[in-house]
Amino acid sequence: MSDKLRDAASFSTFADEAEEPRLSESDQAKVDEFLQRGVNAVERKPFRPAFLIFLLIAVVTGFSLLSQGIAQWAGVY
Repeated sequence: MSDKLRDAASFSTFADEAEEPRLSESDQAKVDEFLQRGVNAVERKPFRPAFLIFLLIAVVTGFSLLSQGIAQWAGVY
């Protein structure tokens, strides 16, 4: 472990350096502009996992019933 991380004063200085922005203001403006146009600007409905589970159960049940119907129609059962 380096001495820089052991010393609390130098660690706080190190942490302060990490809070500085990574992009220049012009680059950040470009990123913000990009995020506001095209596919990124579309408001989406919130993700609903319960609906996805219900849809999955409905599809699997539908395919199961369809396969049972085809099997009876073909004389397998």
